[in-house]
Amino acid sequence: ALPLLVFSEKFSSVFKATGQSGGALAAPTGVIASDGSYSTKVGLTWDTMRGATQYQIFRNTTNDTATAVSVGTTAAGAFFDATAVVNQNYFYWVRAENGVVVSALSQPDQGLRATGQLNGPVPPLNPPPVPPGNPVTATKAYLGKALFWDEQLSSTRTVSCGTCHFASKGGSDPRSIVNNARATNPGADNLFSTADDVFGSPGVPTNNADGTYSWSLIYGFKEQVTGRKAKSYIDAGYAPVLFWDGRATGTFTDPISGAVVLPNGGALESQVLGPPLSSTEMAHGGRNWNEVASRVSISKPLALSPSMPAPLSAWIGGRSYPELFTEAFGTPDVTPARIALAIATFERTLYSDRTPFDATVSGIPVLTQAEQRGRNVFNTNGCNVCHGGSVFSDNAFHYIGLRPQAEDPGRFAVTGNVNDLGEFRTPSLRNVELRAPYMHNGRFGTLEEVVEFYNRGGDFTAPNLNNNLIRPRNLTTQQKADLVAFLKRPLTDPRVVAELSQFSRPVLYTESNRVPLLTGTGTTGSGGGVPQVTAIEPPLLGNPNFTVAVSNALGGAQAVLVIHSSDPGTVAIPANGALARVSVQLSGSGAEQGRGSVSLAIPNNPALLGQTFFGRWYVTDPSGAGGIAVSQAFRITIFGEATSIVRAKHADFDGDGKTDISVFRPADGNWYLLQSLSNSVRVNNFGLSSDKLAPADFDGDGKVDIAVFRDGTWYLLRSQSSFAAIQFGQAGDQPFPGDYDGDGLADIAVWRPTDGTWYISQSRDGQTTKQFGQNGDRPIAA
Repeated sequence: ALPLLVFSEKFSSVFKATGQSGGALAAPTGVIASDGSYSTKVGLTWDTMRGATQYQIFRNTTNDTATAVSVGTTAAGAFFDATAVVNQNYFYWVRAENGVVVSALSQPDQGLRATGQLNGPVPPLNPPPVPPGNPVTATKAYLGKALFWDEQLSSTRTVSCGTCHFASKGGSDPRSIVNNARATNPGADNLFSTADDVFGSPGVPTNNADGTYSWSLIYGFKEQVTGRKAKSYIDAGYAPVLFWDGRATGTFTDPISGAVVLPNGGALESQVLGPPLSSTEMAHGGRNWNEVASRVSISKPLALSPSMPAPLSAWIGGRSYPELFTEAFGTPDVTPARIALAIATFERTLYSDRTPFDATVSGIPVLTQAEQRGRNVFNTNGCNVCHGGSVFSDNAFHYIGLRPQAEDPGRFAVTGNVNDLGEFRTPSLRNVELRAPYMHNGRFGTLEEVVEFYNRGGDFTAPNLNNNLIRPRNLTTQQKADLVAFLKRPLTDPRVVAELSQFSRPVLYTESNRVPLLTGTGTTGSGGGVPQVTAIEPPLLGNPNFTVAVSNALGGAQAVLVIHSSDPGTVAIPANGALARVSVQLSGSGAEQGRGSVSLAIPNNPALLGQTFFGRWYVTDPSGAGGIAVSQAFRITIFGEATSIVRAKHADFDGDGKTDISVFRPADGNWYLLQSLSNSVRVNNFGLSSDKLAPADFDGDGKVDIAVFRDGTWYLLRSQSSFAAIQFGQAGDQPFPGDYDGDGLADIAVWRPTDGTWYISQSRDGQTTKQFGQNGDRPIAA
């Protein structure tokens, strides 16, 4: 029994945080006012400013700040001035505020409300609804933007949420290409190059919690591919449910506690919870959201990106994720629910309301004759029944005869209703010209093919096919051309095409020259094949899991990975490697059936920055020259900085990189922690007076966890508020936790003074025993 392990979080004194609201605020930059884009308002956007909690907007008819008047305030990074007079040119300024200080006014920008009358029945697009429990703030949106584009959220550090969602591709995946092998999922029959193939999004290789890869019978060590094409993340905030099958509902629940966070309107938040745990898209098998949050906590924001928009970079300003969460939410806790709230907030800022269609229905006619004719074809042939309204979607589910129902159950998998078999949610048509290929399976490469499909009345039938809508249309060649013309330019927001303003993004690691490069040739082994190396993960300084795999080698053979400062060659197995030399026995049996992988820690040594290394696999094979078969070489250059992976400092309980003053009071079993980030005292009741203290960062989130050792049992109170009791060691042992395998997580370890033996339970490399020292020695704390 543990009578004192019931813990409480008490703040015996709370001091006002400094540095967030008490410092000077910079004047907002990047102020842009719309010039005739709207007939009902003037729209303004600006860059998020560090430390600001709201923005006040001023205007004048002349460039004179002294007589400018306030037209409103907002916590968001955008504002609409609906009181502007038509055809009056205004000067606008924005001021950052936080309740303590205000900034100077921004540089002015001129804006104009155009002449025009709304001419329905479809109105121009307005911003999406916002759930009361997650109001849009500029700070939260920028945090969400950083998280959305950070590839470190994936287990392999190779996939971000944004990897599959480029604005310039209409919010979908630029890698989804018809008949492209990398983007092909074999479909229901598990056979490639058949009619049910899906052209989706490459994700991650099948991988494990320790960073190693598992062999996939379909993809090998290659990236797996999703079973559906990615929908657009632009204008997603209007949908009551999300994903093709609607499984992300408006009720958002905390993935850890199960508590309802948002009872309604939280489909975006719910959707965020899916991909980071998908073992196809971003995750290792069995991953949970506490692991995702821990990864975020220890990662330097966007450390993998070679460049990012200047305003986002300035706002991050070298801070850690806990510091960014403090600005967005008030405290440094990086929780799964907060991650979802931030990303959803960012996505709600992505509405494409400046299309030629929006201008036209606002009384600002800009459509060509062909586009207007195409609009008429669209409205008179039932296209607007499903693709209606300002969003061009009814957000309902339909079976349209694209493929047989049995290939993909669609909505049925969520509802269990047989009437929903093969039904999928109607996508918006905004920015559709950018979004090829089309349909949930990526079947059609052009809009012309889509129009032909509907013109012939679909390809398959089923009881739930609506024959009043899906039927031959007998459109003329001119009508089809006009319809395609309407679907293209009129529905496309120029800012989306150019990835401007809120649609801007960081450059991804996977787009850069930081990705390992295969070079040279290898040598053959049994079966005549050359061992195939797989190296896709980032050579980031301090990366605890840099995985390299080998396949197409002799099954059951011994394989050695050597990474050296120069190409280690193909003649013999080198005796050492400047960066690594690791052996592994390959699984599989027979020629070209061997495969395996190793996960290495790249040392967090700044001296490695900019150094280039070359790696090869050497497989013992009697059929190879000199008794070995050798893979191609891969080349990596170490990048990042010494703080790319955050390691908790000694007794750093709040994760700000500074040791916190702390004491344990045996008389009452209380830990008193003076946290440097918030300048406040936290009190935890945890342990007995006779316990041995063993604090360390066991969950790898950059915060030291409270822990005690008692007669062979470890009691851990992790910073993610989870408790564990672990049997390891025996009475009389001395606890010495530390990161013995270099994976960023503290390992449970004891030193037994009676025989000078260390017993270590490594979080990545398993249990090990080392005899080092003798009775009477004093171990040095990790």
